[in-house]
Amino acid sequence: MNSEGSTATGRRSPLAKLLSALPPGTQLVIGGTVLLGAASYVHLMAAGYTLSKPAMASVSLLWTILMSVGLGLFFPVEQELTRIVAARVVAGQGVAPVLRRTLAITVGMLVLLVGGMAVAVGPLADTFFDGRKDMVLALAAAFVAMAAGNVTRGVLAGLGRFGAYGTQLAVDGALRIAIAVGCAVGHVRSPLVFALILVVAPIVAALVTLPPLLSGVRQGPQAAWSALTSGLAPLVASTLLSQVVVNAAVVSTQLLAPDNAALVAGLLNAVVLARVPLFVFGSLQASLLAGLSSTAAAGDRAGFSKLLGRTCVVVTVLGLAGGIPATVLGPWLIQVLFKADDVLGSLDFLLMSAGTLCYMLAMVLGQALLVLHRHRLQLLGWALGTVALIVITLVPGPIATRVCLAYTLGSLTAVVCMFAAVRLTFLREPPAAQAGADPSARPSLVDTV
Repeated sequence: MNSEGSTATGRRSPLAKLLSALPPGTQLVIGGTVLLGAASYVHLMAAGYTLSKPAMASVSLLWTILMSVGLGLFFPVEQELTRIVAARVVAGQGVAPVLRRTLAITVGMLVLLVGGMAVAVGPLADTFFDGRKDMVLALAAAFVAMAAGNVTRGVLAGLGRFGAYGTQLAVDGALRIAIAVGCAVGHVRSPLVFALILVVAPIVAALVTLPPLLSGVRQGPQAAWSALTSGLAPLVASTLLSQVVVNAAVVSTQLLAPDNAALVAGLLNAVVLARVPLFVFGSLQASLLAGLSSTAAAGDRAGFSKLLGRTCVVVTVLGLAGGIPATVLGPWLIQVLFKADDVLGSLDFLLMSAGTLCYMLAMVLGQALLVLHRHRLQLLGWALGTVALIVITLVPGPIATRVCLAYTLGSLTAVVCMFAAVRLTFLREPPAAQAGADPSARPSLVDTV
């Protein structure tokens, strides 16, 4: 390298150094993730300025349920696909059998979910959507759209095609912004129209990225059903519980104060604002899981540990960078951006921001446990976190403060449990091959499927 290149490298900005610590491919996804995160704000802002408070509360609850139940069920499918496909790529095996059987599992999950919603459409409409059954139908369609996006992104991330992964996120986000702004300009007053944005945008985005996905899928050894489902079941349970922790504030408030639509809508706005770092963290997750899976499959414990440690540092910086402004400006911003009532204070935002930082750290440690096939230890961490959240929520006191505190302490409990689990797992594993040894002789930390 010439002296000029050395100088340039030596004078990298702090941002460049921070980005270099991220897993390979992360920067390709960041643009799409930022756009999709911004789309959530534009979508909710447009709805908040256009809809009445009860209608906005319905959209808020639909969004929250989709993010809780939908992500809880189908994000694990994406994670397992990413892990298994990445391991197969390292082993030189085709992924078509994995994709076919994962699609069958996903369709089965959708049939059970949507079928259950059809049976209970009346009670669901009365409890969450002011009696509107069309909102329940929109929620069911949004579940289908989310499943399609998670399956396609899982394969793309496992194949290392992060350009296509980022494209899907960008198309999804751009469509949400365009349709939401169009609805606001057209003074659309129907919550159903704003709900259907969550159906149309992800479906179109998934279709756009089908060609690069299919071009990377080739035949290979058959995947055993047990290998696909044995880890998926506890992972689904873990993710559902994690989504309970991160989204419980809005639903808990609806159940505790069903007549306070302003507080329900305001809490969703606050949750979205305090979770800005979490949207950015989404760009890190896919490449983190693929990177951890690849190093584990290669038996590179040192690389695994280094990647995990660097990611925790990046997440901490990210949490502080987003949390401090949210704490100071949050009560004012939700009134300006979302037309929310003055129902929350700086303490509520401080608790939410601290909870978001703990939640992201728990997600990182959970990814490590997933790759190490310690699915049940991840589940235990989120189960204990959920117990802590429920206990705090039921303690007497102001509703807003206790649901925010429950989020913080629930996430912190999960972090402590999963950190201990990762440490114990590494202490019990045999030492990896010494540096300089033949990489092909290293024992894999995981099995391919």
